[in-house]
Amino acid sequence: MEFFRRLKLRCIWSWSGVVATWRTQHSFRSWVWANLASAVLAFALPLTPAERALILALGLLVLAAELFNTAIEDAVDYISTEDHPLAKRAKDAGSAGVAVSAIAAGVAWLVILIG
Repeated sequence: MEFFRRLKLRCIWSWSGVVATWRTQHSFRSWVWANLASAVLAFALPLTPAERALILALGLLVLAAELFNTAIEDAVDYISTEDHPLAKRAKDAGSAGVAVSAIAAGVAWLVILIG
């Protein structure tokens, strides 16, 4: 029973992170809407199950990257709001992670649509 109690708590904490990010991050909300549009297209077009799974999984990866980026930004801002080269590097790297995952999703769409 301890396992299920802890699982429930982990689910609650994770959902709390999603809700907080939704409320405070415009870019996260934008990626959610982009992913919904992508999912609709993935089901509307004649894609194979594997292609559809790839598109949906990469969309979720973009959302995960955005959640990690928000965590990095919030932690850096909590420590200090002063400009510092390491703080900038951490925030820029988090943002780059989102960009790279979004490029991966875009590449998958291009390959699927062109191929």
